[in-house]
Amino acid sequence: MIDDDAFDHLRRPTVTRPLLGLTILAVEDSLYACDSLRLMCLYSGARLRRADCLKSARRHLQVYRPSVVIVDMGLPDGNGAELIDDLRTRSPRVSVILACSGDPFAEDVAYAAGADGFLAKPIANLGVFQHAILQHLPQNAQPCGLRNIRSDVIHPDLVAFREDMAYVAELLGGPVDDKVISYVTAFLHGVALTAEDDALQHAACELAAAQSNGAPTLGPVARLAGLVQARVQDAVAI
Repeated sequence: MIDDDAFDHLRRPTVTRPLLGLTILAVEDSLYACDSLRLMCLYSGARLRRADCLKSARRHLQVYRPSVVIVDMGLPDGNGAELIDDLRTRSPRVSVILACSGDPFAEDVAYAAGADGFLAKPIANLGVFQHAILQHLPQNAQPCGLRNIRSDVIHPDLVAFREDMAYVAELLGGPVDDKVISYVTAFLHGVALTAEDDALQHAACELAAAQSNGAPTLGPVARLAGLVQARVQDAVAI
């Protein structure tokens, strides 16, 4: 049987696993983006939990108290800034609150809501991910000794990419109003950045621009839906 002191020692961060002992809640609707976070947590020693929307995150926080929360700014049931503002005022406060987005304009909104830091999508560099968390932790939660800054680039599972495409295909297969277009274009922008899928990103931007300018969206929706469907059928289309 392991006593408490020995157990605490096993869970302390090390130079090779600097996030050991931390539990991270990722509030992220994209399975592909979340798989990248899962791999980074695995290599860093942290445990990861996921919520795919604001409602799920709030339900999770009623039961668990994570060490770190990473909040996507564009969620299916609202803006991540709402949750960040709520987390900022909670007592006891979560140690680290980070926002993430593929939209650079979301950074100012995140900091105004109370985020400690911002991760720009694609979140692919292991060292950047670790530093974004470690720089906001107290000294006693930091690993002892010199730590090599890792520059590993993480490649999430294409199965998760395909599942994201299936999710969007379902949304585009129903009634497509302004709310759906706004959500889908923001969602796909982030996924396309992570997947380095220029064609998908261009089509999402084209649809967003048409909506913003009051232009017809039927054609851009159809083109985007075609690209999404091709990726559902072939996960290696990227």
